[in-house]
Amino acid sequence: MTDDRFRKAEFAAWVGIVGNIALALLKGAIGWFANSKALLADAVHSASDVAGSLAVLVGIRAAKLPPDDDHPYGHGKAEPIAAIIVSVLLMVVGVEIGISSIKAIAHGVAEPPRWPALVALLISIVAKEAMFQYKYRLGNKLNSQALISNAWEHRSDVYSSLAAVVGVGGAMLGQALDLPWFYYLDPVAGLVVSALVLKMGYGLIMESIHNTMDHVLHREDAQELVQAVQRVKGVITVDDLRAREHGHYVIVDVKISVNPRITVMEGHDIAKTVKQHLMDRFVHVSDVFIHVNPYDPGYPYKNNVDSDQDDAPTLLH
Repeated sequence: MTDDRFRKAEFAAWVGIVGNIALALLKGAIGWFANSKALLADAVHSASDVAGSLAVLVGIRAAKLPPDDDHPYGHGKAEPIAAIIVSVLLMVVGVEIGISSIKAIAHGVAEPPRWPALVALLISIVAKEAMFQYKYRLGNKLNSQALISNAWEHRSDVYSSLAAVVGVGGAMLGQALDLPWFYYLDPVAGLVVSALVLKMGYGLIMESIHNTMDHVLHREDAQELVQAVQRVKGVITVDDLRAREHGHYVIVDVKISVNPRITVMEGHDIAKTVKQHLMDRFVHVSDVFIHVNPYDPGYPYKNNVDSDQDDAPTLLH
């Protein structure tokens, strides 16, 4: 992880930590004062987001560590591992919200929430959507799965707050219309919040597990890498290229063919140029492994190389 990428990702994590602490305290205090089960459940959800943002911060800092003997390819997988932790926490909180709501329904609801609960929920929706947009865009820009996962956690908070708004608003409407059974809309909203949280958590954990495993980029995604290698001076053709995702970055394995009449040193220089070109042009490429083959003019390569080049002592094109 570059220093600039680390600074931006760390700042985003701290935005989530501070923002969620403020929202959790606000919704918790008002939820208690306004007697709203839905708002208290939403406050617990925001409190879990604090732990999630801390996990992201730990993952980002671990990913910044340089390669070592035990981790020769770096620590990039720390981010998707942090994303898995966030997802598990999200599902645990979803279960807790559901249990709390069921208990409230079973014990009965004597009165609806007070109006400050509705105000707190509207503030939460605006704040959470702003956090989602900021982290989601930054996560895509930095190719950080942990940030993207944490952003979707903020979006799940928006959904849960919307459900809570319906519950709180419906319960308050029941008081205005003298319909006491409307009061149950508040804990029922807590159940809806629980279902939304569990659904979101399941999707995130499956995606995070997928991203923890190495997988090769699809042909169309790797085509730009192939074209970049082909344009490097000295490369006759690209025999094979495989790009595998390793956490937030990509490791490239490529086989190139060069003029068989050049020296080993010249072939080595071409390989170094290819590696440097890929790492400079594609910010997500962290390492490149190159195998240099002698070009066989008898093999039916698809390339635009002139047939006269086999007679040249060095390859210049």
